[in-house]
Amino acid sequence: MTSCMRTGNARDSHVRHNILLSGVGWRGNPYRCLELARTGIIEGVICKKLLDELVEKLQNRLNFSGTQVTDTVADLLTFLRLVTIPNTLKVLSTDPDDNKVLECAVVGGATHIVTGDRRHLLPLGSYQGIAIVSAADFLALVSP
Repeated sequence: MTSCMRTGNARDSHVRHNILLSGVGWRGNPYRCLELARTGIIEGVICKKLLDELVEKLQNRLNFSGTQVTDTVADLLTFLRLVTIPNTLKVLSTDPDDNKVLECAVVGGATHIVTGDRRHLLPLGSYQGIAIVSAADFLALVSP
């Protein structure tokens, strides 16, 4: 899952579900990105469509129980800003689901999209002035 993040004072970024899934399930750079949002150093942005994807992945890939999923989503929503997307953006035809990521970042005013998607999103480099970066690259940008 990709994430949208914003940098600056409580910088906004978008976090994709692959980053969210990795950040929830394991320690590492995706987890560190989520912790930056949790501590208010950056602002994370998410939309319902991406949360729905995360719920599916938590259940099917990490075998989370219903209670674990509910608790995880509730926790994420304490520090990720939920935005509503119209779901009308049609930029990527190779993976239409990634359009939700771009749209969430645009609607949320993100400065960065943090993703592990090397096939579709990372090759774009940016979209409408929003940098598309890996978790490691994002951490290098925001670390003191």
